[in-house]
Amino acid sequence: MSKVYATGKRKTAIAKVWLKPGSGKMAINGQSLDEWLGGLDLVKKRVMQPLHLTKQNEAVDIIAVTLGGGVSAQADALRHGISKALAIYDTNFRAILKPEGLLTRDSRVVERKKYGKKKARRSPQFSKR
Repeated sequence: MSKVYATGKRKTAIAKVWLKPGSGKMAINGQSLDEWLGGLDLVKKRVMQPLHLTKQNEAVDIIAVTLGGGVSAQADALRHGISKALAIYDTNFRAILKPEGLLTRDSRVVERKKYGKKKARRSPQFSKR
């Protein structure tokens, strides 16, 4: 199979992911995973989760571009994109990834601020006099 493309999203972050058969190389925004995430080991583990579950960490190469949001949201968007790409790459992986909730887009986003309120829901302090 040739290159597979998928888009992952989380909050306002978007990850464009290209997956192809290879030796396990990963390039995110032109950097390796370690360069891109530095010492955030838990976040790295979250990004690699779909590859570990499907046992593809040494079998596929990933090229990704992330934009918007923060580092953690971008990492979750990348995880979502990798999961979607793996499901397209091999249809048998869908049965492994779906029960783990990796193919579901986490739709929680920041609620907008309303007028007359201090934040999205916080009202000004009530004063009787």
